[in-house]
Amino acid sequence: MNILQKLEAEQSKQETIALRPGETVRVHVKVVEGEKERTQVFEGIVIGIGGKGNRANFVVRKISYGVGVERIFPFHSPRIDKVEVVSRGKVRRAKLYFLRDRSGKAARLTPDDRSGNH
Repeated sequence: MNILQKLEAEQSKQETIALRPGETVRVHVKVVEGEKERTQVFEGIVIGIGGKGNRANFVVRKISYGVGVERIFPFHSPRIDKVEVVSRGKVRRAKLYFLRDRSGKAARLTPDDRSGNH
């Protein structure tokens, strides 16, 4: 194992986040303001997952006051406190970039009937 792999292994989180595109998630992010640290929640739809290993990340999109806001979160970031899956949407592709062009009711995903408890 080379130096880079050793460094990545010690910096990666042990517990992995199981996410899929189309899921509505609530990401609890630690925010530092001066001396204080607080947790801020970012809730939206996972529109893409990319990267491998320590560089893996996921993109979450939400609509805030009529404006689309996207944030890219690294899976192994120490700033992420926890990720809750709120609901699952039925999707047939890995990247949901088509949601960027849609607004209102057209931007909704149909709920996934499969609960995952088979």
